Amino acid sequence: MVDRAFADLELASLYDKLNPWGPDDDFYLELVMAAGSVLDLGCGTGRLLRGARRAGHRGRLTGIDPAAAMLVQARRAGPDVEWVLGDLTTHPWDRAFDLVVMTGHAFQELLGDEQVHGTLRGVRRALADGGRFVFETRNPAARAWERWTPDRVYEITDGDGGPVRVWHEAEPAPAGDRVTFTETYAGARWKKPQVCRSTLRFLDAAALDGFLGEAGLTVAERYGDWRRGPMAPAVPEIITVATATDQSSDPFSSSSFSAGSSTTSSSR
Repeated sequence: MVDRAFADLELASLYDKLNPWGPDDDFYLELVMAAGSVLDLGCGTGRLLRGARRAGHRGRLTGIDPAAAMLVQARRAGPDVEWVLGDLTTHPWDRAFDLVVMTGHAFQELLGDEQVHGTLRGVRRALADGGRFVFETRNPAARAWERWTPDRVYEITDGDGGPVRVWHEAEPAPAGDRVTFTETYAGARWKKPQVCRSTLRFLDAAALDGFLGEAGLTVAERYGDWRRGPMAPAVPEIITVATATDQSSDPFSSSSFSAGSSTTSSSR
């Protein structure tokens, strides 16, 4: 299932205004520009790959996302990029990319172990030997959800210039490593506020390492913020750079590949 915030055309059209270009985009853009072929997994509106084209990237750029409404935005603004509807279970690539990225905390949309396993095995298969998979998750120790409160209101404008107010509210306590919250949109274009309910999974570094290792991916670098600061107990991010080694002997490569459940949604 795709979260309503990404499946609804009106709400998807507001995504880039609600999430403007920032230090995380700069971090990923540098990596994309240094790679010949790139897959953006959960690409959303395609902002990163569109930025890479504008910056002069001439190699293969492919974005894939299960939310059709988000890809509508991507195709309108970036016709010179390959946009694919689906996920790595519906479109498995075999050693086709030097770099796979998963930005905007999209990894946290993978709620079940089988979703994580299936996605990471798909990433491993898509990467050429020596290729890199780079993604980030919010550090659970930083407890970001405690700041998702209705008093923190974001004000943006819609496509017609009308004001839109957006706020978040997390449920009082996490359910294990999962946090459920609402995202509410209010503005004159709607008769009543539009409420989207979502759940994210907060995995710590040790859990991530276990999943990556089982998929045949090795952690090469890890940072705690977008300035490449070191990991520490309460840093906001867990930014992981993982590498794929020789896949010739890997049980998940080629015809023996078995994907798990599909990915759920795009960036957040």
